[in-house]
Amino acid sequence: MADPALKKALKKPGVIVAPGVFDLISALVADRMGFKALYVTGYGTVASAMGLPDAGIATYRDMVERIGTIAKMTKTPVIADADTGYGGLLNVRHTIRGYEEAGVTAIQLEDQEFPKKCGHTPNRRVIPTADMVQKIKVASDSRSSKDFLIIARTDSRTGLGLDEAMRRMEAYAKAGADVLFIEAPETEAEMETIGKRFDQPLLANMVNGGKTPMLPAKRLAELGYRIAIFPATGFLATAAALEGAYGELKEAGTSTGKTPMYAFSDFNTLIGFPDVWEFEKKYGVGE
Repeated sequence: MADPALKKALKKPGVIVAPGVFDLISALVADRMGFKALYVTGYGTVASAMGLPDAGIATYRDMVERIGTIAKMTKTPVIADADTGYGGLLNVRHTIRGYEEAGVTAIQLEDQEFPKKCGHTPNRRVIPTADMVQKIKVASDSRSSKDFLIIARTDSRTGLGLDEAMRRMEAYAKAGADVLFIEAPETEAEMETIGKRFDQPLLANMVNGGKTPMLPAKRLAELGYRIAIFPATGFLATAAALEGAYGELKEAGTSTGKTPMYAFSDFNTLIGFPDVWEFEKKYGVGE
């Protein structure tokens, strides 16, 4: 079920910073750090699970199973990427029910044509506003709890301009969206314009190396944003660390320790080995 803590947090001042998680290790690490939400990134999850680009290849079943496992194994409210809803209106209803049942607290739906693409890559196309309005209405009507939040995203800024993106956001808000998300504004001035236009909670997508300026939470709050997701931070840092550690191994023929590593004992704790050892002690396993 959806966690009411996220909806309550949105009513308080400040920006909710949500790190991008893409597998169980990243989720378990982030879950221990006191964030108010975790963001399950579609880009990172598809890359981690399939080794493929975020280009509409992953199906509803691919995603809901992985997202559900993350939600089950963590205590922090989960915001999850659901692309276009994986099809037409009936698919959207099925997606909403499935994500909510899996333990997600907020679902992100976007107005791209299928197959979708990452919001910070070229050649994205959007569906008519009226079609997305219907998707948002179906999504709003299909949830069983009002604590389950609908995040409406438009990818129209890049191809159709900021004015069109804001018109779409107004329509999606009227259709029942709880949080509004204009993807890929290209300047701080554009972000300020968006912030002044809407009273509803706004989401900022802070992608390392993306189209939108990387701003700290304090500045985002001043601009009128309430949620800031950082989808790429985790998997980009992980890839860099792995490349460094494996590079040292290739060059030296051993693990030199030059690349910072999680302590093996701490990692055992992270993934739950103390519980296993306590169980074995209690029931005499291995004695």
